[in-house]
Amino acid sequence: MKNIAVFASGNGSNFQAILDAVTNQKLDADIKLLVCDQPGAYVLDRARAAGINIFEFSSKDFANKQAYEQEILARLKECEVELVVLAGYMRIIGTTLLSQFEGQIVNIHPSLLPSFPGKDAIGQALAARVKVSGVTVHFVDEGMDTGPIIAQETVELDGTESAETYQEKIHQVEHQLYPAVLQMLLSSSRRNVK
Repeated sequence: MKNIAVFASGNGSNFQAILDAVTNQKLDADIKLLVCDQPGAYVLDRARAAGINIFEFSSKDFANKQAYEQEILARLKECEVELVVLAGYMRIIGTTLLSQFEGQIVNIHPSLLPSFPGKDAIGQALAARVKVSGVTVHFVDEGMDTGPIIAQETVELDGTESAETYQEKIHQVEHQLYPAVLQMLLSSSRRNVK
């Protein structure tokens, strides 16, 4: 089993989907750490209930991004993490983490990248009145949602969706796609080691 860390900032529905996939033996991984930059976020309750180690921090308690990323890096190394999984983590990953985990950080984004990168992709898609958007899983690089795409799945819009109903459609796809893609990545990296 590969050791993974999940980074999240909010409710943690993707964290829960990943945890459920591990529990149901659909994802051959061990979640060693949850990193959360929002004290009090509901994802922390989910992690505590599952007995997962937590690094909870507020960026304002550190001098700068490099300082808190150094602390995160120390925790990742302590837990022997091999893959970093961003699941609703609302911070851009900086060079401190990127340099140590190059090609080992993945993210899920609620649009068909390169369309609608950055914040509020769901709102951007609705404002653009597109008929099709979707979900992208990609590797993280120094840009905002610009890393190499691993997988995408479409979600159709019929023009009647509110932000809430569209977000629910997106979550349904994310919760299936992300664990499956993570399993594919972990399986292929295991084969490459042999």
